[in-house]
Amino acid sequence: MLALQGAVREHLWAIEEAGAEATPVRTLDELDEVDALVLPGGESTTMDKLLRKFSLQARLRERLAGGLPALATCAGLILLARDVADGLPDQESLGVLPLRVRRNAYGRQPDSFEADLDVQGLDGPFHGVFIRAPVIEGVDGDVEVLAEARGHPVAVARGPVVGLTFHPELTHDARLHRLFLERAGLVETE
Repeated sequence: MLALQGAVREHLWAIEEAGAEATPVRTLDELDEVDALVLPGGESTTMDKLLRKFSLQARLRERLAGGLPALATCAGLILLARDVADGLPDQESLGVLPLRVRRNAYGRQPDSFEADLDVQGLDGPFHGVFIRAPVIEGVDGDVEVLAEARGHPVAVARGPVVGLTFHPELTHDARLHRLFLERAGLVETE
């Protein structure tokens, strides 16, 4: 669990609830010890600056390129996107997912919303919480769309990386965390 900023505690709970051990990651040594990583929601420009300040950016990029499974939610998805629209001029993404996202595309805080989503791989609707959420404007290559809302992909996967534009950790429903862990081979499929 990348624990620099964002909904860390809620994701730690969800990973434990889904059947895996969760540990906060704040240092290079901690990053090198994990078998998978959650990149939480929060503020993508702040998270980018903190990754660089704590010298985590280059190693994280290496680990992800080497196949480290990752679950990225909201701001975490922005960090992993190849192209980011409406970012700050000095904002850097890790470029792991071949997709284009637009930051805060649904609007300001009052425009946040919730929606029940049909997510491929889940046995029933998942209640998505969209808070100043990004919009996935386009996907390339072998990106798999797992769910859509309002005409846009909101859940995608590429190999061991799952990206969500919403906050599953705020629902007290650990099924998406479980699905991620299953895809990563870290827990047995139910």
